[in-house]
Amino acid sequence: MTNTALPISAADIDAAARVIAPYAVRTPLLPSPALDALTGGRIFVKPEVLQRTGSFKFRGAFNKLASIPQNERSRGVVAFSSGNHAQGVAAAAQILGMKATIVMPSDAPAMKVARTRGYGAEVVLYDRDKEDREAIARKISGDSGATVVPPYDDVFVMAGQGTVGREIAEDLAALTVVPDIVSAQASGGGLIGGIAVAVKSRFADASIIVAEPAGYHDHELSLAAGKPVAHGNSGRTICDALMAQQPGDITFAVNKHLLAGAVSATDEEVMEAMAFAFRDLKLVVEPGGAVALAALLKGKIDARGKTVVIVLSGGNVDAELYSKAISA
Repeated sequence: MTNTALPISAADIDAAARVIAPYAVRTPLLPSPALDALTGGRIFVKPEVLQRTGSFKFRGAFNKLASIPQNERSRGVVAFSSGNHAQGVAAAAQILGMKATIVMPSDAPAMKVARTRGYGAEVVLYDRDKEDREAIARKISGDSGATVVPPYDDVFVMAGQGTVGREIAEDLAALTVVPDIVSAQASGGGLIGGIAVAVKSRFADASIIVAEPAGYHDHELSLAAGKPVAHGNSGRTICDALMAQQPGDITFAVNKHLLAGAVSATDEEVMEAMAFAFRDLKLVVEPGGAVALAALLKGKIDARGKTVVIVLSGGNVDAELYSKAISA
């Protein structure tokens, strides 16, 4: 299946890149001699921890909000998120002069809640074990006319996230380097799907590998089944950004065709990866942003003799958890 038959195309991602260019950070593609030595490959990292609001989510949020017609913007937007999408939407709304209401779990990291409010958004807290965040957002939208901004299952959001892959492809091409593997985390699948479309539009033979927390491997299950499947885990992971029950319909329509496979990492392995990023990469990475790196460090992504790109998708982590990770 070609990209043109998918819900989003490389042209959609190119358009998103033009929209977000004045506001988003074009994050660098960094070589890592330390990772080269450990893995036997040529490793690059894409540090979206340096992105505006501290994660890739700003890209998709801004592209989506910018697509809302001017005559509808006065009614604002509503989103649901554990933190990174929340901050991305809040920041984009602030830039565009729109009201934002964000539905967040009451156990979300305190820093993410505080920063979301800091961008001027109203935060509505809910109990993730007893309440339906999407139902809460739909009611707010119904009462106010606010546009719902999904965290992943939306073509504008997905195209915005795909600009990460577009930048990776452009920077590798400038170095005359051809990637063998590109890996990034997934919750609902918008980032990895957008990356897959963008990278494979230029490097068709690149393998795109999704990384998930152990036990939250809905993409692995869904790829095996050929349809969206829930992981069914009702517990907790330190990777709070990656707890969606199953891939989105739009995202999986892309991912089932373009992903080469899936890997996972335990919370302990993720903590080790966070510590590695601190010591050797000099980067602050949150748990949900470090899963692909954890998989690489544990040999779950075979990098020997290959060129591999690892996306570090976010850096919004509470100080207490981060201190524990880097002190272990």
